[in-house]
Amino acid sequence: MPYQIPKRIIQTGKHHQQPLLNRAMMTSIRLLNPDYEYLFFDDVGVEEFIEREFPEYRELFHSFPFRIQRFDFFRYLAVYRYGGFYFDVDVMLASGVSDLLDYGCVFPFEGLTLNLYLRRQHNMDWELGNFAFGAAPEHPFIGALIKNCVRGQREPDWVAPMMRGFPPIFRSEYVVLNTTGPGAVSRTFAENAALAKSVKVLFPKDIFDLNDWNCFGDYGVHLMDGSWRTQSGYARRRLAQRWENWKLARVIEESRRLRNSNNKALLQHNASHGSTAAVKVEEAVAIHRAEKR
Repeated sequence: MPYQIPKRIIQTGKHHQQPLLNRAMMTSIRLLNPDYEYLFFDDVGVEEFIEREFPEYRELFHSFPFRIQRFDFFRYLAVYRYGGFYFDVDVMLASGVSDLLDYGCVFPFEGLTLNLYLRRQHNMDWELGNFAFGAAPEHPFIGALIKNCVRGQREPDWVAPMMRGFPPIFRSEYVVLNTTGPGAVSRTFAENAALAKSVKVLFPKDIFDLNDWNCFGDYGVHLMDGSWRTQSGYARRRLAQRWENWKLARVIEESRRLRNSNNKALLQHNASHGSTAAVKVEEAVAIHRAEKR
């Protein structure tokens, strides 16, 4: 059946009274989408929502060790139940989002991934973001994502492959990313080919331009205040940043080689079949992956 995203915006924060910058961005989202219903859930509202709509997940919700895991999980449940667009309170929109309604399920490209499991097991060198997304009520992709969040909390061995390659000193942050965050969204996408076809991904023009990462397509940008990250000392934060920068430089180079190789192979295939059309790298990779599936 066709799915359509309803005109609804969902946001959440610890309190209704947000900092001035957040309030400005939240107001801008509403002004750019004036005919949308607006739902905001503070901590009490989130608890009441779980109790009212998903009491079967009450115990699991409270079992997540990190606050951000609980509110990642909540955003999927809220969109699954009501439908609409979820936006973090530090997302700034440049335009309305009504031309996305007919896609049924929309997620943004977040950036190239450091995750070895996605790269090696699924030939997926990028991740979807969860800072902003939209879906119709009860969309099956969101349903599958919710099931994976539940599985990740109940079955540590299922999460273990996603944690390979991450230093133990930074483990807590990557546990969050890979159980309820972008890693969980991306794994759901990678492991459900049929459902993945129902998801509109908002890719940037150039996936290697870091200025285009963490954007909601051409519609907005995630300012990434990083408030969810675990508190740590200055030395640990600096070490984590240096490791991520070093690792990112390596994976970008790896992705360039992969995509150039795939593009050349496809061009040779087209030439052997009499095709002279120029094929962009991203189109080549998309066709290559489709053929693999």
